[in-house]
Amino acid sequence: MKIGIGCDEAAYVLKETIKAHLAAKGLDVVDFGTHDTEPVIYPDIAFAVAEQIRQGAIGRAVLLCGTGIGMAISANKVPGVRAAQCHDTYSAERASKSNDAQIITLGARVVGAELAKAIVDTWLAAEFSGGRSTEKLERIKEYEHHLHNTKRL
Repeated sequence: MKIGIGCDEAAYVLKETIKAHLAAKGLDVVDFGTHDTEPVIYPDIAFAVAEQIRQGAIGRAVLLCGTGIGMAISANKVPGVRAAQCHDTYSAERASKSNDAQIITLGARVVGAELAKAIVDTWLAAEFSGGRSTEKLERIKEYEHHLHNTKRL
């Protein structure tokens, strides 16, 4: 499975740590940047990653910024993408099992490297469980489809 990864300057060091962690597990990691600590417009990175998810070029992705909030907001603007901000293993598990999130976002100023690795591992190990969550996700998809297929004046 191809896993995308991207960050802003605040999360560059943590991105590199997570990228190495994923590569050590034998995963094919696609790095969308940033590639240093110079300031960037992080929504552009989130949009690029989310578009690749939407197109099916990558299966899942991890986005990182100072808090994880901005990356989650940005990625969720792309139709068909579900990004969940996770700062603990429980929310990472639920992001996958209950919400079928293709992207998780982490805050480099919120979680340390070891916790971030555990969060990513938990999320990757979890699978969407369906059940009661299926109807809820279908409602989200219906709304999104209606919203993006309605002509605006």
